[in-house]
Amino acid sequence: MNDQWWVDVRQRVEAAGAGPAGSKVFGALGHKWVMEDPLTQGELAELEAQIGVRLPEEYRAFLLHVGAGGAGPAYGLFPVRRVQGRWRWEGDGADLADLSRLAEPFPDQGPDPELLNDVLAQRPEEEDFDDIEDFDDAIEAWDERWEAVMFAPERTAGAIVISHLGCAQREWLIISGSHRGTIWSDCRVDDVDLAPLLDDDGTSVRFARWYTDWLEKAERTALSIP
Repeated sequence: MNDQWWVDVRQRVEAAGAGPAGSKVFGALGHKWVMEDPLTQGELAELEAQIGVRLPEEYRAFLLHVGAGGAGPAYGLFPVRRVQGRWRWEGDGADLADLSRLAEPFPDQGPDPELLNDVLAQRPEEEDFDDIEDFDDAIEAWDERWEAVMFAPERTAGAIVISHLGCAQREWLIISGSHRGTIWSDCRVDDVDLAPLLDDDGTSVRFARWYTDWLEKAERTALSIP
């Protein structure tokens, strides 16, 4: 994958946004087809110096040649911006990523399956309680235990949130470790652990494929004649 991959992508996004059915593309009401300006080489260097790690190559090239965020999969690609002298990603759930841990490898394995099964087995059921307030207290306590396992900070070290799918479901870009450059689905709100997005052949989806697959589908909708 080289920089030429991105040569006309920004123009294609703008053309899709101006298409006769651009508003019908899922998420368009969120990102409004707005694309942030690309980063300069100096800005990218400053960003990487702050987070202490080089970003995955496909994503770096996108930031330099297409834009720092905006129109993209679901409700858009979270933009990276300098705010009060510090770089950060902005979007619904972007703060779930710990920017001080991006140089740490993203873990190869999730929580212990036996531990997850044990916690799930202990989930309170409303019919087991005579008083709804007692059930509310029990489910609140259980939620805290569940979140301590599923949302442990080390679970997403080395990764950033880059897109919001709605209903608290998100997608992450892995920055460091053996999964560097791949996209992972986050449906933990529905009690489903983080999982890599996979092609039909089982290959992990990387950033360029993730973005351009979206663009091709968006073009088919946006440029169709009503």
